[in-house]
Amino acid sequence: MSASHPSESLDTRSAARRELVLTASIVIVLCRLVDGPAVWLVAGLLGGSMVLSTLWLFGVGQPRSIPIDSTILPGLAAIASLGALRAVPDGLRVLVAVVGAALLIDRTLALELHLHQRVAPPSVDDRTLVLALSIVTGFLAFVGVAVLVQGGLASAASGTGRATTTASLTEPGLVVVALADALVAGLLGFRLSVMRERNRRTAVLSGLTYAAVVAIAAGAIRAVDLPSLLGPAIVTLVFFLWDGIHGSPPAQRRDPRWLWQTALLAVLGIAVVAWNVALR
Repeated sequence: MSASHPSESLDTRSAARRELVLTASIVIVLCRLVDGPAVWLVAGLLGGSMVLSTLWLFGVGQPRSIPIDSTILPGLAAIASLGALRAVPDGLRVLVAVVGAALLIDRTLALELHLHQRVAPPSVDDRTLVLALSIVTGFLAFVGVAVLVQGGLASAASGTGRATTTASLTEPGLVVVALADALVAGLLGFRLSVMRERNRRTAVLSGLTYAAVVAIAAGAIRAVDLPSLLGPAIVTLVFFLWDGIHGSPPAQRRDPRWLWQTALLAVLGIAVVAWNVALR
């Protein structure tokens, strides 16, 4: 049996990627018809399907195992698009948003496939692209979480396309927002850290710091009740700034100032919790 030509394998993967993006886009649009807790279920199923599909796409004709971190960006991009699209009023803007979501998912798949096929370590441009897509995905995910939690967004689009003011955020709702934002930040932080750390255990610990910082920021922002998309935008900025601080070279991270960062993080966490309790 003759071996398949490399160009044939590339064409097959490109076609499979387009089909995957199209399928995810259809699910994202149809999910606008779903309300209540079922939305979270659909989002979880979509994310899981994206992970499995990405593993299949990258592993075609290649018996070696695919690192799970390669699936984080595509999976989160799909879930984030599903949630954020619900904040878009009905009309032509929905079509534009769906095209943007499809483009984001496609770019994350293309980038991760490129990184998977590289023999050499990721270049500076590769790291920059991963960071840029992580920031976009993170912002959409933070918006999606705020939209899906009652009172999570001061002004959100209803299913009829009219802007509505949501009810005040309850304590359980605040916990859900903080934990969901932390999960998103932790996964994205882990993906970014894997490109810097050769030790995956260190990358996991690094991802946990992203999660903690974003959880504190989300709690603080809800305490001051910032309007509309300003809250998710600030959380995204905090994520970006923490990556700039935390992403320093390993030699610099052994500096004693790291202990001060951890201590300050703990103090801020306690202050945010106390602040929210006092306001309620």
